[in-house]
Amino acid sequence: MANTRTTTGSTSRKPRTAARAASRPATTRRAAEPEEVDEEQVSPAEAQETEAVNKYVTALLCDEDVRIIPPGAWRQSWQRLAAQGQIDAFAQIVLHPDDYDLYLDIDPTNEEWGEFVTDAAERAGESLGNSRGPAPSSRRTRRR
Repeated sequence: MANTRTTTGSTSRKPRTAARAASRPATTRRAAEPEEVDEEQVSPAEAQETEAVNKYVTALLCDEDVRIIPPGAWRQSWQRLAAQGQIDAFAQIVLHPDDYDLYLDIDPTNEEWGEFVTDAAERAGESLGNSRGPAPSSRRTRRR
């Protein structure tokens, strides 16, 4: 069956105006050096407070303590590096500068790196759980 839907010139987006832009607060990036966090299991409230004050959590990478920025604080541009397979460049950004050489010495496998990121997320009180995916159809029989 052919698609008979037509497109109109209007969209649901609001036009950008000076007044609208002025109503949004300007964003700035902090250049301050993040501090180290070394906590085992924490409550979600404690993890959120820790992440706001200190920028690193300590997680185990091949039985070594390595400091990393919590996954929930990663910028999209950093995640694009990881998705493109540039793990060393990604690690150089998200790991504490003093721990990057240790990471290079460890030279973890993809599985070990994944376990490390999962451990960091858990220690930061975050969940990296999988999406449930689309819901199954509620129709019990095939439509003809």
